[in-house]
Amino acid sequence: MLLIGETPWLFNMGKHITGIFSGYGGVAVLLLAIADSSFLSFPEGNDLLIVILSTGGSWGNMAYFVGLTVTGSVIGCLLLYSVGRKGGRAILKKKFSNQKIERAEDAYRKYGILAVLIPSVLPPPLPFKIFVLSAGVFGLAPYRFLTAVAIGRSIRYSMWGILAVLYGNSVKLFLQENISTVGTALLAVLVLIITGTVVLHLRRKKRRRELDCLSDNRQ
Repeated sequence: MLLIGETPWLFNMGKHITGIFSGYGGVAVLLLAIADSSFLSFPEGNDLLIVILSTGGSWGNMAYFVGLTVTGSVIGCLLLYSVGRKGGRAILKKKFSNQKIERAEDAYRKYGILAVLIPSVLPPPLPFKIFVLSAGVFGLAPYRFLTAVAIGRSIRYSMWGILAVLYGNSVKLFLQENISTVGTALLAVLVLIITGTVVLHLRRKKRRRELDCLSDNRQ
């Protein structure tokens, strides 16, 4: 099992496999997404394939390939998640120290769905399979896990599909040369969105308490 590792030869392999698969359309997109999200790794393979197949196409064509990729990714992640639920702790112990495993478990208890959603959006070099496996090991509810993966992957692949329709082959070159920068930018955007959401929620909660206090005083 390849739990992600961004190396030049893996990147080149990902591009080579993507080039082969791009000639087989929807079936290839689905199969590559399942394989990449479960027990194999084709770095940036899905991203590149969406860009290649969406470039010069219609919005409907792009949505079709993005939908297949998201579906395949969810299926692949579910397979790996199932391994985690049935005995993945032993795999974690082989890869990581007990201290790191305890920290990961604590993160899932505190943040739940966000511990999967955020990594599912970000491209390599951030590892993702370890979060999928850990979700099964630490008992994240299946429906919450699937929701997180579906949302995160939809955001990631839709972004590349939309850019490919709008800007064509230049997006492919940008993806190949700036994947780490994209990951950092996406992480920053997600942090801002999550922070803003939390702040808004806390303000609304505080406002409700104030209104409740006023209502009690009037009575």
